Amino acid sequence: MGKYILSLFLTFTVLACHAQFNDTTHYYVGFNSSGSINRTQDGSSYLLNNALKFSEKNKRSILNFNNNWIYGKSNSSLTNNDFTTSLDFDLYRTFPNFYYWGLATYTTSYSLKIKDQLLTGVGIAYYLVNKKNAMFNISDGFLYDKSNLMLNDTTRDNYHTYRNSFRILFRFVIKDIVVIDGSDFIQNSVQYKNDYIFRSTTNLSVKLRKWLSFTTSLNYNRMNRTRAENTLLTYGLTAEKYF
Repeated sequence: MGKYILSLFLTFTVLACHAQFNDTTHYYVGFNSSGSINRTQDGSSYLLNNALKFSEKNKRSILNFNNNWIYGKSNSSLTNNDFTTSLDFDLYRTFPNFYYWGLATYTTSYSLKIKDQLLTGVGIAYYLVNKKNAMFNISDGFLYDKSNLMLNDTTRDNYHTYRNSFRILFRFVIKDIVVIDGSDFIQNSVQYKNDYIFRSTTNLSVKLRKWLSFTTSLNYNRMNRTRAENTLLTYGLTAEKYF
């Protein structure tokens, strides 16, 4: 009797609320959960990705509170236990398409060998394109980084540094059906040449109904000081409601 392979891959996305800001919409609460399970005769693995977001907007500012937790195992060995929480704001006080931003982020990541990391800073941003169906934004600023890292299984690295943080943010809508959006960060230490953080997120959504979309997301992260990186691909269904 030949080999028998049983494979199960499950992906789901539940979004409790997705709001688009307009003249009467000032708050947003969203919850997203996705995951995968793979089982064969050689073993099993699973991955769960959960995100919670709250936003508040008025004419001159936007406040965002984000939480993300990724947990996974492969053949009973831990692969991911990564948690990030962040609070950021944008202030529109001067020229059109130009604004100031502030950020505070706390991260602990098993896959990136981060025991604790606190990033805080401020900067400026500008919309090169800001239309209904197309948006392209660049920003730059400075962050203070206080970290407790694992350089290897036995060596801890407690240090702090200042970083330049450059970001690209984009969103494109094709015929109100296909949405491509994402962000890319490069955060270089101003003190240590080979110390940088790179983060990239790209999302693709296709509307199936007015309130339902098929969504796939690709995330890549690298912490060069620990020589660690991770790549996460998720896909599923996104339910939306505007209020």
